[in-house]
Amino acid sequence: MKQFIDFIPLLLFFIVYKLDPRPLEFAGQSFELGGIYSATAVLIASSLAVYGALFIRQRKLEKGQWLTLVACLLFGGLTLAFHSETFLKWKAPVVNWLFAIAFAGSHFIGDRVLIKRIMGHALTLPDAIWARLNLAWICFFLICGAANLFVAFTFQSFWVDFKVFGSLGMTVIFLVAQGVYLSRHLHDSDPTTPKTED
Repeated sequence: MKQFIDFIPLLLFFIVYKLDPRPLEFAGQSFELGGIYSATAVLIASSLAVYGALFIRQRKLEKGQWLTLVACLLFGGLTLAFHSETFLKWKAPVVNWLFAIAFAGSHFIGDRVLIKRIMGHALTLPDAIWARLNLAWICFFLICGAANLFVAFTFQSFWVDFKVFGSLGMTVIFLVAQGVYLSRHLHDSDPTTPKTED
């Protein structure tokens, strides 16, 4: 459910982007609905609404949600301010690479790698497996960032489709592969070992 909620602003962005530009009257003002700039405005507004509602309900946001929201406001705001979609094209690569840096940094900072901090309450695995899993997430984020950057600046008519469905497809494939990998190593864990607390 949480993953679907995080996906709402991107889905609304995609829908508005695909609309043929048309004038829209709202609160006595005239706006154009459809295309990259109105889609960017919808992305910003819906991100504020979704994450604002989550913050009010939960009294907090996860660090990844804060990063996504700040990146949306920054790159979306620059896109609208300078009327250039180039800024928005950099959002996905930068966010993915920042996640890769965070996962990589956890190998050197703190007592647990980041993936163990995220999933350790649900799984008990040897530290070597957690380290490999964390490295896999680093590679995944690096590849996702590079793929988004390549498509955005090479296949410009296709980049929004890739941003929504290509990135989602890559994530699903990676999560399935992670599940297969974990299923092979769950027997390595000791069922009597207490689960890691956050």
